[in-house]
Amino acid sequence: RKNAKPWKTITAGAVARNEALRAVKYLGRALWRRWSGYHRRSRVETKMHCVKLLGQRLVARDFDRQVAELQVRIAVLNGYTALGIPVTEAVG
Repeated sequence: RKNAKPWKTITAGAVARNEALRAVKYLGRALWRRWSGYHRRSRVETKMHCVKLLGQRLVARDFDRQVAELQVRIAVLNGYTALGIPVTEAVG
């Protein structure tokens, strides 16, 4: 968060969190996300949320069919993503 305050060091994980806050303050939020890999994690979490919106559980019981079921879900998501990507025209 933009208004995050350091935690007291007696709480679990406070040292790591406080280091991250210092890095954000020093590097800036956008650069810190790239440097720490946070942007990638965030994008993966968002995509997994989208996958779960298509159904919480697999219907198929056989492993090969489960793989196929997931591939179909991914194909559907990729189709939706392709619809939302703007097409840029070449400037020339």
